[in-house]
Amino acid sequence: MSTTGGIKLDLDTLREAIQEEYEVVACEPDKGFHFHTGRLHALRMGYREEWLDAVPDGSVASFAGTGNPFAMGVLASGERVVDVACGAGIDSLIASGMVGEAGRVIGIDMTKAMLTKAEEGAASAGLENVEFHYGYGEDLPVEDDWADVVISNGSVNLMPDKVGAFREMHRVLKAEGRLQIADILVQRAVPENAKERIELWTG
Repeated sequence: MSTTGGIKLDLDTLREAIQEEYEVVACEPDKGFHFHTGRLHALRMGYREEWLDAVPDGSVASFAGTGNPFAMGVLASGERVVDVACGAGIDSLIASGMVGEAGRVIGIDMTKAMLTKAEEGAASAGLENVEFHYGYGEDLPVEDDWADVVISNGSVNLMPDKVGAFREMHRVLKAEGRLQIADILVQRAVPENAKERIELWTG
């Protein structure tokens, strides 16, 4: 059993619950969830029509982000990008188009159904500068000082070890690199007993 640091919650159990939730988002995106998904949701988050038009419908349908990491600035040609908890790959595929053939994008996720959908999206779009790998935000399968930019959308809130996640982002970033993260923020501390309820984590 592995625990989540100071939280009395089994880490493996928590991850399994989150994986189960997002496997459904990958496989049945129109099912209906307690969070928003899909193209209309992405447009509400400020995504441009032309970005979404360049991404296969399957990846767009399973979009479940909480914001728009590109609202902090579009990416430059030739940049290297790591997308932490990439889901069905919408942000990775958009980033792929921004950085062009001279750039590279690595998307990482712990839900295999999401990774499959992301890989299918890249293949359908004919993108060769993006790759996807299984992994956790707290242990990124990326070498040190590789990325110009780390992006993430609605995932840090699902990671119990947030300090560890940001430590990993720092590790993979170049010294002059930058973070572009969209996520949920709370204005009051979450009670400790709430942190131990898995149903409050899965979404």
